[in-house]
Amino acid sequence: MGFGLGRAARRGPRVGELLELVGLAGYGRRMPDELSGGQQQRVALARALAPEPALVLMDEPFTALDAGLRAEVREQVCAALRAAGATAVLVTHDQQEALGAADIVAVLREGRVAQAGPPRTVYAEPADVGVGTFVGEAVVLVATVRAGRAGTVLGELDVAGADGAGRVLVRPEQLRLGVGGGPATVVEVLFHGHDTTVVLDAQGQLVRCRTADPAPGVGEQVDVSVQGPVRFYPG
Repeated sequence: MGFGLGRAARRGPRVGELLELVGLAGYGRRMPDELSGGQQQRVALARALAPEPALVLMDEPFTALDAGLRAEVREQVCAALRAAGATAVLVTHDQQEALGAADIVAVLREGRVAQAGPPRTVYAEPADVGVGTFVGEAVVLVATVRAGRAGTVLGELDVAGADGAGRVLVRPEQLRLGVGGGPATVVEVLFHGHDTTVVLDAQGQLVRCRTADPAPGVGEQVDVSVQGPVRFYPG
C-alpha cells in the first residue's frame, strides 16, 4: 500500500488509515497469498489511493471475481472511493456494473461518446437504438406513427414524435402478460430465480419479456400490454 509513498510517509499513519478505509484494519501483516480475491482488490484500491491522486483509473477491476463476490467488492470499493473523496473512471463491458456503480455513464462507440449522462437517463432515454440495445436488454419493434400512436405487433403504443415509419424500443420488464388466448405464443421460459424471461412469438417476431409473476407455460397463448413510456426512433 505504501509503494507510491515517499520513505517518510511510509513510516507515518497513512497505510493504517488506508487499511481502515478499505475495511482491512488488522490485516497489515498478512502476505498476499493469505488474502482472498476480494481483499486483494481492496488492497489494490488502497495502493492507488495512497498518494492521494486526483483521478483513479479502474480497468475491468472486478472481472476475475465470481458474481456474488463481484457485487460485494464493487459496493465496498465505491464506498471507499466516496469516503476518500476520489474521482474514478471505471472501464467495463458489464452494463449492470456500469449502471449500478457510476454517477455518470458514458457509452463509447467507434471511439466516440454516443451518449453520456446519469445511469437512469441513459437506460430510460437512450440516444439511439444502438445505445438502447447495448445498455440492457431491449425489445425493438418496427412501428408506424400516426397522431402520437405507434402501430406495432404488440398493438398501438403512445409515443412522442412526428408521424412516419421507424422503430420503437421497449424494455422487457415493461411487458405485462395476460393468459387468455391472446395474439402471442410462449416459445421459451427461462427461470433466473429473482425473475423469469418469457420468449414470445408475436406475429413472427420473437419478443423477450421479464416478469416476477408466475410464468405461463410453453405453447400458451397470451395477451401482451406495455407499461410506461416507450422510445420511438424515426427512420
